[in-house]
Formats: sequence, structure tokens, C-alpha cells
Amino acid sequence: MQTIGLVLSGGGARAIAHLGLLQRMDEIGIKPGAISGVSAGAIIGVLYASGMSPKQILGTVKEYNGFAKIVLSSGGLFTATGLQQILNSALPGDDFDCLTIPLYVTATDMAGGTSVTFSRGSLIDVLIGSSSVPVLFAPKKHGRQYLVDGGVLNNLPAECLAGKCDQIIGSHVNRRYKPTKNLDRLHVFDQCFHLAIAKNVSQNAGLCNILFEPELDKYSMFDIKYADRLFDLGYQTAKENNALSILAETVHQQDS
Repeated sequence: MQTIGLVLSGGGARAIAHLGLLQRMDEIGIKPGAISGVSAGAIIGVLYASGMSPKQILGTVKEYNGFAKIVLSSGGLFTATGLQQILNSALPGDDFDCLTIPLYVTATDMAGGTSVTFSRGSLIDVLIGSSSVPVLFAPKKHGRQYLVDGGVLNNLPAECLAGKCDQIIGSHVNRRYKPTKNLDRLHVFDQCFHLAIAKNVSQNAGLCNILFEPELDKYSMFDIKYADRLFDLGYQTAKENNALSILAETVHQQDS
């Protein structure tokens, strides 16, 4: 039986589109044997790997948006205390071994200037570090490392699954080629951040047998109020993906 790997990119609120893909995969019987995630993609990945369904995760994301607690650190940056609360309550434990699907979480270590991947040990600190967007959020101290958003150096960490999986599905939610007319501060930051990290995606995209890239030009990484719409766009894009349907047929033939 083929082992299917799933790679989930960062992208802030746009990562909700990953849930639409997961919903479609569940419907056609494709179960990932391993998940590699970065930033918001790692948050989606850990909740799914803990046993939650895509729609349960969507509900949790929407609830989190309602009570999110974000405070200023002593250095003037935000800290993701609300995210820590939701992970503490949603996960069965603070260890990779508590998950039902093997998970790889990629972050950027500011101290070493390198991309680092975690797959064992303490879970919540590395998830928060992987999601800590530079300039906005304080780095997360983890041992001697200071972790920030993994997408800075690697926003599609497919190499974690190369050689471990027979087929790799990559889900990249930052395909945004159309210029936006919205020039407010958050949209400008979003555009600049994703332009800066775009080049680190292309090489790892080549490691994916199927690359899922929904069109999300209208939505920024901060548009979590459109959670339902982002879920639906991800689902429809996955439903129209012929390669995904062919993979499902192949998996079912091997199982029968």
C-alpha cells in the first residue's frame, strides 16, 4: 500500500483552504501517512493529526478568532498566548508521540539562521515558534533556539517527506500573482512577506507529485473572517483536481 505524504504551507488565514483539501481527501479515502507543516499549515496539520476532522478544525479556528488573546511582550511585539491556550485545550498532550499521524514541523531558528524541523519531543513550543511571523510576533525560545515563522526560509517543506512517502501532495496557499488595490499596512506587509519567501517554494514544489494551489488572490493572511469561504474554495479546488481523483482510484485498487 502506498504511503501518502501531505505538505501544508504557511499563509495565515489562507491556510484554512488546506481544510477544504483535507475534507475532499477524507471523502475519497486518501489518508496521509505523514504530514509536514509550516506556520499556519503546521497548526492545521497538528489538529488533523490529533484526530480532529476538517470541519471540527474549522469550527475551532472560528472560535479561536472570537476569543484570541494577543498581548504585547516587553519588547513591543505580540505574543500568541491565545494560540497556546487553544493548543493546550485541543491537543491530547504536549508531545509528538500523542499524535495519530507522524508530523514534521518546520520553523526558522533566528540564532543559527537556519531552517529547523521537529518530529519528536515537546510540540506546542515549536508550533508557536513556527507560526511567529517576524516583526509582528516575538520569537519563541526553545532551548538555545529562537524560533520564528518557518516560511521565512522554507514555506513548502516537502523535503521532510522525500524518501519516506511514495506519493507527496503539496498544498500551497500563497499563489498570489495579481496586484492588490488595497494598500493598507497589513495588506502591504502580507504582500511583501510572501514576495520575499516565494523563491523558497519552487524547489520543493518539484518534490510533490500533486501540487494543490487554490486561487486566493482576494484574501490576505489576516482575513480569518472569511474562514467559511476559504474552506469552500479549498474544497472546490480539490474536487476539481483530476490527479487527486486518480490517486484515490489507485489507492483503492491496491487495497482491494
